[in-house]
Amino acid sequence: MLSRVAAALARVSARYVPDAFSIAALLSLLTLLLGMAVGGAGPGQVVQAWGDGVWSLLAFSMQITLVIFAGYVLAVAPLMQRLLDALARVPRSPRQAIAATAFLSMILCWLNWGMGIVASAVLVRMVARRHPGADYRLLVASAYLGMGTTWHGGPSGSVPLLFATPGSFMIQDGLIASPVGLAATVFTAQNLGLMLVVTLILSAFAALLHPPGSGAVKPDPAALLAIAAFAAPVRPEAPTPAERLMHAPFLNRSVGSLGLVYLVLQVATGTFHPTLDTVNLAVLSLAFLLHESPAALGRAAEEASRPLHGVVLQFPLYAGIYGIIKGTGLAAALAKAFLAVASPATFPFVVFVYSAVLNYWVPSGGAKWAMEAVYLLEAAKTLGVAPAHVAMAYAYGDMATNLIQPFWAIPLLGVARLQFRDILGFELLFLAVYTALVSALLLFG
Repeated sequence: MLSRVAAALARVSARYVPDAFSIAALLSLLTLLLGMAVGGAGPGQVVQAWGDGVWSLLAFSMQITLVIFAGYVLAVAPLMQRLLDALARVPRSPRQAIAATAFLSMILCWLNWGMGIVASAVLVRMVARRHPGADYRLLVASAYLGMGTTWHGGPSGSVPLLFATPGSFMIQDGLIASPVGLAATVFTAQNLGLMLVVTLILSAFAALLHPPGSGAVKPDPAALLAIAAFAAPVRPEAPTPAERLMHAPFLNRSVGSLGLVYLVLQVATGTFHPTLDTVNLAVLSLAFLLHESPAALGRAAEEASRPLHGVVLQFPLYAGIYGIIKGTGLAAALAKAFLAVASPATFPFVVFVYSAVLNYWVPSGGAKWAMEAVYLLEAAKTLGVAPAHVAMAYAYGDMATNLIQPFWAIPLLGVARLQFRDILGFELLFLAVYTALVSALLLFG
């Protein structure tokens, strides 16, 4: 039955879920109509609100772009490659290899999801080569767990960091009175406990799913060869003065050291606050330090820029949607809809379910919060629910359906040479366990 459900869901996704830009464009048109039909605005007012919003989130969009970019550059640094290879040597059996891959994927994505999504793909190659008896489908499915269970509950989570950022659009528009630090969101005992339980239980659960004996599916040797390790440019045998400079490590490592010293000084003077900017600076500085030369750093940056087109295309549209919701009566109408189905005790759970459902259709890495913040925070304010609770409930839902949505799995599946339907059966089981754990926390915790 599980395989039939997985195959059916894969067919539905392939047939009816378009690319991310098309979804954002359709949502823009739908919001225009809702702004007039529900928000009570005229056509000119709706268009004006859309245009006023299009460029209102440029800072946020650049911050999210840098999360992906900096994480990628760090993940392919030589030291990171050696560390991942050393970790891949630790397991002693196929089941241990599966559990270790699941565990490391969730830990890496919790630390920094931009790094984790790339590092997990690299880890698959290393583990599969050292443990050929491990089921390849389950190995790839386990490497995807970080993007579906932990990333938004960690210190690089987009929405918690946005809440902590002074001068964010939420503060400018009066949605929250002041920044909400990570101590009230990511680093609460409740969230840390949930992340620990999720990581341990799903790592063990992944190992239990491994088929016995000869039932394991082996990887195609060509698939392993396709997951090529990052290779820095070779220094010419007779370099020019310019080439000597490009292959000398002191420039990138000086700049990397400068960034880290700045952050240390902030900590020493008591002015450090974890925000999207400080997290990005820390990751980018480490990436500068760990690459062997400006030439190597440039090659890594070129590779890191390839996955960024989606953010650049989508963010102006989400910002336009935010402008319509904020500039018409649509925000009040949507807030009333949430108030009709939630109480102060159940509102976080309702937000979790809503966020999970919408994330399946709009897998944005937290970007869609820009269009939802107005009415969710307005409803929370009416119910007396703290903004920090809304942020985390939203973050949990924003992760959950990544497990059954192929968007964020594209880089991993591309190098692994698998189709999403090959891992969807496992991801459905992971989603069931994860949903049960989060629901228990939000309803009874």
